[in-house]
Amino acid sequence: MLVTRTSMLTGKVHTLDIPCTQAQLDAWNAGALIQDAMPNVSAEHREFLMTGSTTEEWDALFDEGEYA
Repeated sequence: MLVTRTSMLTGKVHTLDIPCTQAQLDAWNAGALIQDAMPNVSAEHREFLMTGSTTEEWDALFDEGEYA
């Protein structure tokens, strides 16, 4: 399912193809924990649904070399 979100980190709009159903989205929006509503969806995709942030944005913001 194509899902569009605005990143909380950068304000950029992203669209990703998330392997979830409308029923799963509805369950999450109704208050279910996202990991319970969408156990088949990766942590990275669940993060995108919650914050609109992509893995690339997180990697750029929190470069491990900077803090290691």
